[in-house]
Amino acid sequence: MLRLFSGSLLKPGRFFSPFKSATPSIMSRISPLPTAFSQQRFVTINQINRGQEFITKKKRGSKAPDLQRNPIKKGVILRVMILKPKKPNSAQRKAARVRLTNGRVVSAYIPGIGHNAQEHSVVYVRGGRVQDLPGVKYHLIRGAMDLAGVANRKTARSKYGVKKPSKE
Repeated sequence: MLRLFSGSLLKPGRFFSPFKSATPSIMSRISPLPTAFSQQRFVTINQINRGQEFITKKKRGSKAPDLQRNPIKKGVILRVMILKPKKPNSAQRKAARVRLTNGRVVSAYIPGIGHNAQEHSVVYVRGGRVQDLPGVKYHLIRGAMDLAGVANRKTARSKYGVKKPSKE
């Protein structure tokens, strides 16, 4: 009987006895019936031996950690910068270094064409990275506090802090 298990992964011992019919319970935990579009991760035999029943999903960290789970934070502009995007793009992107009310300093993108942001302006910062600017994970909110909305903007006004034009 012991010769059957000599080269196998399941050896008789503390966790597995060849005399018990443990095979069905192990097999049911290793490979449950597949369901359509199932996201279940399988457990290895070593994990079962350690007493692990299932694999838990890892929690993903925040994409905007400096906001500390707030939708927006207030901050003061320290410096207005012009950044160059990474390859293959070519432009002059407007950004600012902002000290938030929690004391952290972040780089934030200034959306839209033209801005009145300058040092010591008080602004609101929201999450949202800029894909071609490494290290810029935040956006400034146009039309709030000291940062004016985009001039002569007709479409997508809510994104750029522009009031509805009066009918004349």
